[in-house]
Amino acid sequence: MGKLVSVNVGMPRDVQWHAKAVHTGIWKTPVDGPVMVRRLNIDGDGQGDLGGHGGEQRAVLVYQTESYDFWRDYLHREDLVPGHFGENFTVSGLPDDEVCIGDRYRIGDAEFEVTQPRVTCFRVGMRLSEPRMPNLLVSQRRPGFYCRVIREGRVRAGDDIERTRRGRHELSVADVDALLYLPGRNLEQLRMIVDVPELSPGWQQSFTEMLAAHQGATTPAGTAPSGFRRLRVTATKRETPAVLSIWMTSDDDTPLPPALPGQYLTVRIPGDPAQVRSYSLSGDPRAADYRISVKREEHGAVSRWLHSHIEPGVVVEAAAPRGDFYLTEDDNKPVVLMSAGIGATPVLAMLHALSAGGRDVWWLHTTRNRDSEAFVAEVDELIADMPHAIRHVFYTETQGRLDRQTIAELGLPVNGAVYLCGPTPFMTDMRAALTTLGFDPGRIHSELFGARSAINPGVVTAAARPPHQPAGEPGAGPAITFARSGLTVNWSTRYGSILEIAEACDVPTRFSCRSGVCHVCVTSVVAGTTTYIQPPLESPGPGEVLVCSAAPASDLVLDL
Repeated sequence: MGKLVSVNVGMPRDVQWHAKAVHTGIWKTPVDGPVMVRRLNIDGDGQGDLGGHGGEQRAVLVYQTESYDFWRDYLHREDLVPGHFGENFTVSGLPDDEVCIGDRYRIGDAEFEVTQPRVTCFRVGMRLSEPRMPNLLVSQRRPGFYCRVIREGRVRAGDDIERTRRGRHELSVADVDALLYLPGRNLEQLRMIVDVPELSPGWQQSFTEMLAAHQGATTPAGTAPSGFRRLRVTATKRETPAVLSIWMTSDDDTPLPPALPGQYLTVRIPGDPAQVRSYSLSGDPRAADYRISVKREEHGAVSRWLHSHIEPGVVVEAAAPRGDFYLTEDDNKPVVLMSAGIGATPVLAMLHALSAGGRDVWWLHTTRNRDSEAFVAEVDELIADMPHAIRHVFYTETQGRLDRQTIAELGLPVNGAVYLCGPTPFMTDMRAALTTLGFDPGRIHSELFGARSAINPGVVTAAARPPHQPAGEPGAGPAITFARSGLTVNWSTRYGSILEIAEACDVPTRFSCRSGVCHVCVTSVVAGTTTYIQPPLESPGPGEVLVCSAAPASDLVLDL
């Protein structure tokens, strides 16, 4: 039998950290007397980031006095007191290697069910002034766990804890945490954990995807070798006054790496520093050469250079095709291709690929007017040769923007897969419209131009700024090019990681643990090499790096 040693609560507040404000409720303090526990929370308590903490599945966070004793010795700390790890219940007698997902416990008048291990989040490291803490909680197999409230009621320090039910398959919190974050996964445990209905939906989805990956290919289809190679321009074609198509082949006549329909090419042009941009491949993926189609942007250094200098015989550098927005051939269900403006380029490559099969295909494209519409004859020819293809083009100058009502009138097949590319507002609106019309959100795939949206849990958003050089003296280390953001900076050891220098430049970033555990920050390496300042618990895939824990070992180009 366990014991409730302390009940800890605290409301979210903004805390200054790394020159940023973080909205967090991790500061918890013990309370005396009985406290009411409700379905979503404990009276007097709150969470700052409901995406990772709180809600029905994570209403109560539990940590053990035995783990406090361990960390006092491990970290040589004497200041650790209940609530220091952000937990609501400090308990004794419920170790992570014995408590199982799905276990139920009665405490006072309330009853609780274990739903998942603690989320590996940088804020526990911030609270303890120990950045390694998310990494250590996993590597030392002492994460703590979340519970949902089965029966509301009052609890107080000193209450006994009685287990009322054992979870299916008896998979411990420590084992489940390791199954997600540590290498050498037990495949049998993986099969069992997806059969535990009490596991929270987020973790359930992660394990389901992991199991599917084990049962299918071991290497993601979007993986590409890093490094640039010389490509020779063989032909060009002006699709519209603003769009130029460029065909390229290997300068040494060796075969080009294959491309999946929808992937992009990262191109580097001469200069000091060399400029890098990514452009979707627009040609037939079965061809022996590459084709990109580039819209001239008034303030786009690379697009302006390509429009002004490219002609047959010119040599540029490009990395192998990459990207996880590509056509899948997993079934014979209909395909809906939706694009706006130059967003037609990746879905045009998909249309080429689909022309060889018999699937029902819908092409919906929006552009300003007829003069701005690229690839007209090419798409006409492809559609004409496809017995089950339908094409709709919408001109915004005369017809307005594509909206839900217009889409509903087209009678699109809601059981189909959708591939969506264009400006961010267009894709946001189309995704919302399609979802309300009955399309499965999981089958709506989209590609963003430019930088991906940031994932910075708890960080209070400041006014958006375009990527820029960092403040202070320029670094003297290797050059880091953030390809999606169009920025090259030199590394300086005053930064603790690539993530930190990206943040200093306002390059959109993604992170959660900041200590090499969660892989939220995983980034594709286009060219160059890296080294780890803090070794991750599990290395990412080939051609990838965890930027939260890494530094450049040479000049580096990242898909960021």
